[in-house]
Amino acid sequence: MDLGLDGAVAVVTGAGRGIGLAITEALIAEGAHVVAGARTPGPALEALVRAGRADALAVDLGTPDGPGRLAELALAERGRIDILVSNVGAVTPRPNGFLLVTDDEWNRSVTLNLLSAVRATRAVLPTMVTAGRGTIVTIASVNAHLPDPGVIDYSAAKAALVSFTKSVSKEFGPRGIRANAISPGPVATDLWLGTGGVAETLAAATGADPGAVAEEAATHAVTGRFTRPAEVANLVAFLASDRVAGNITGATFAIDGGYSTETH
Repeated sequence: MDLGLDGAVAVVTGAGRGIGLAITEALIAEGAHVVAGARTPGPALEALVRAGRADALAVDLGTPDGPGRLAELALAERGRIDILVSNVGAVTPRPNGFLLVTDDEWNRSVTLNLLSAVRATRAVLPTMVTAGRGTIVTIASVNAHLPDPGVIDYSAAKAALVSFTKSVSKEFGPRGIRANAISPGPVATDLWLGTGGVAETLAAATGADPGAVAEEAATHAVTGRFTRPAEVANLVAFLASDRVAGNITGATFAIDGGYSTETH
């Protein structure tokens, strides 16, 4: 299916690896040019830059000016922004409980998982409003509607992100701008499976094997497996397309293998 993204300019945050890199690759495959931001771009993203399919900025998107610098690069190099994908985020398991989560840890979670998206959205909206069109997709989490004390700060920030996205959709929908959120369950990336990831952190706290922790988490999905990064990326590309998703806005899409059985 032709999504009609050929020639579009997309800004993607947290694009150096995992879901963000998969989103970058999916949008490029549909003909978009991606302006990618990451603390460390990494070899796969750098290869896309060398091929002329992407621009990349090494930037800390948790800083107040980081998202704005990325938007400025897109406008300077490409002259417009058609799509924003706010993907940057991080989670740290809290096996010792809520009372030991410090203010600094709360601030870090809220900054990376909420404020980075707020700042990126604020940076791209003026040019989208002028153009009378644009698409915003935020990557939330199943924890936005399944609060977990083991990731209490992350859950709260992602719930706020979903609410924020809905509010943006209401204000800017009449101006031709759509905003939707995606809530993945566990995804097969380093965030869950890599060194220092969720599985390894929980295993260290409980004395379990990281592989066993990951396998147990996968059993909560009715599909029995983690979501693949490319599956999230394909959903992003679908929502970015005015051709096939032009009347979808203010919605949140779970992609979790049936991990969440609640209706919303």
